[in-house]
Amino acid sequence: MSRWIKVDEDINQYINDHLAPEHPVLQELHKKTSVMEGAGMQISHEQAQFMSVLLKSIRANNTLEIGVFTGYSTLITALALPADGRIIACDISEEWTNIAKPFWAAAGVSDKIELRLAPATQTLSELIKCGGSGQFDFAFIDADKTGYEDYYELTLELLRPGGLIALDNCLWGGSVIDLDDQSEDTKALRKLNDKISSDRRVQAYLAPVGDGIYLASKL
Repeated sequence: MSRWIKVDEDINQYINDHLAPEHPVLQELHKKTSVMEGAGMQISHEQAQFMSVLLKSIRANNTLEIGVFTGYSTLITALALPADGRIIACDISEEWTNIAKPFWAAAGVSDKIELRLAPATQTLSELIKCGGSGQFDFAFIDADKTGYEDYYELTLELLRPGGLIALDNCLWGGSVIDLDDQSEDTKALRKLNDKISSDRRVQAYLAPVGDGIYLASKL
């Protein structure tokens, strides 16, 4: 018999109570972002710790991020990487990413982060053309949902065998199972979730962490 538990507010608090303390610069960045318009785009502390464990477990060194916002997830990744690790961080907003830069500097990780302000499909395609296929260990995708499938395909090409893609928001607040929701974002996520579940190029698991993180390990 299968067993599962509903993660209600009390259980979520219990989980948070058993996490390692958050880095002080992360705390400050989270606090600053939480009062901004669009604050819901920032990942939670438990998601951040989950990512940190993943990164260290696979000994990630070369990583990709699609969707930076104010740089919280970028900072999580940079702190988890070794001294010679790097992140190519893709975004199109100079305004939001400018908020991130002082925090990256305060944490002493700016030298690990290469910010590219351009459409992510353009940046990822350029990396492939320049011989980047199979050179990356990890990719975090948290951007426009209708672009997820393109980002997935391009990052899968860039990942080494055994590399890991983590896609945020793949449960989309439960909307993926609400057939009355026919918004473009929801339909795009449903389509990609179905695709990943039957994709023989990866071994995958949809983890009920935060708003749902789909993990796909390249075979």
